[in-house]
Amino acid sequence: MAQYRWNPAKNDWLLQHRGISFEQIVWHIAEGYLLDVLFSDKAQYKGQKQLVVAVRGYAYLVPVVEEGEAIILKTIIPSRKLTKQYLRKGGTGDGATEARGT
Repeated sequence: MAQYRWNPAKNDWLLQHRGISFEQIVWHIAEGYLLDVLFSDKAQYKGQKQLVVAVRGYAYLVPVVEEGEAIILKTIIPSRKLTKQYLRKGGTGDGATEARGT
């Protein structure tokens, strides 16, 4: 199983300002709500992947970098565009997370 790591100060900021934490993202990934893995073609983000994760019926973009066995979570970005693409137009959806209230 992958080992996830992140900056604790960033996690606190995300929880306070965006109402979501890295722990929630990791839980949703483990429960099967990883919708897609995108790859950036921009030079400044070389080697970075972007996870699309469904949480409470909304899609979040989570940039990550792999360092050996660890996956470093950088931030969590709520995305209307990805929500529409993956969850509102017959995409893979995550109604179960909404029903669970997580």
